[in-house]
Amino acid sequence: MKEILLRPSSQDAGGRIDIYIAQNTDLSRSRIKNLIESGKVFFNDKEVTKGGFILKEGQVKVLVGEQAVLLAQAEDIPLDIVYEDDLIAVINKPQGMVTHPAAGSPSKTLVNAALYHIRDLSQINGVYRPGIVHRLDKDTSGLLAIAKNDLAHLSLSKQIADRTAERYYIALVEGRVKEDQGVIDKPIARHKVDRKKMCVDEKGRKALTYYKVLERYPEYTLCEFKLHTGRTHQIRVHAKYINHAVVGDAVYGKKDKFGLDGQLLHAYKLVISHPADMRRMTFEAPLPPYFQEIVDKLRKKAGLS
Repeated sequence: MKEILLRPSSQDAGGRIDIYIAQNTDLSRSRIKNLIESGKVFFNDKEVTKGGFILKEGQVKVLVGEQAVLLAQAEDIPLDIVYEDDLIAVINKPQGMVTHPAAGSPSKTLVNAALYHIRDLSQINGVYRPGIVHRLDKDTSGLLAIAKNDLAHLSLSKQIADRTAERYYIALVEGRVKEDQGVIDKPIARHKVDRKKMCVDEKGRKALTYYKVLERYPEYTLCEFKLHTGRTHQIRVHAKYINHAVVGDAVYGKKDKFGLDGQLLHAYKLVISHPADMRRMTFEAPLPPYFQEIVDKLRKKAGLS
């Protein structure tokens, strides 16, 4: 009998434990159900008796046969490493790359690439998410911090939990945003019907997003968003809530006119304190070419260039 150890973060809290396990292991939903019914799933060392158990931050332990434990494999995939030292690495993730292996995407993820290029990664998040402190949606590009050992991981996780890590995004949104800046303070929960979606729900978890207008065009607005909390799909859900969905967002927005492969949302700036000496470090990544090309066209059409 082998153990699978997973550590759900604040972003995972509020979801069902069976869905979380399915997303972070190669176990099927039916096998997970059987494991729960046979007393082989635990949360913080207490037996879980229902698949609908609601997660909090902590530790999930699954007892399975040896053949069910699979490690994420290193793969020679190009990786844009913005910064690296003995404790951390900062990656500029491309649009279309999944952050870590999960059901439906067991390979070709950022973790698979990081295992090849970086090798030493923290193990706090288990064998499927080594080094991963925070994540980006598959079709969101931009900066991610990777922890190379568990002490660095704990430091970065605490910075995110304490809101001392700063995460900034640039997005092109539908329509003209009237206010020059503002705050969206609306709780977010999983959609009651479509479990793959999130939505604003007064019974959900607190979610706070700051935004600032960078440029306005006839039909669109270029905005900077800053996360205070880090809920799943937070910027995309909040943008939809204020009736300015992110362009190219197939889940929460309209059909885009640019033939995009995903939303125009880019994590362009990350500010953290280095785990070794807590010196403040700022990293930036330019807009991807496909994003910059659209902005240039809109600026030219609006007479701004």
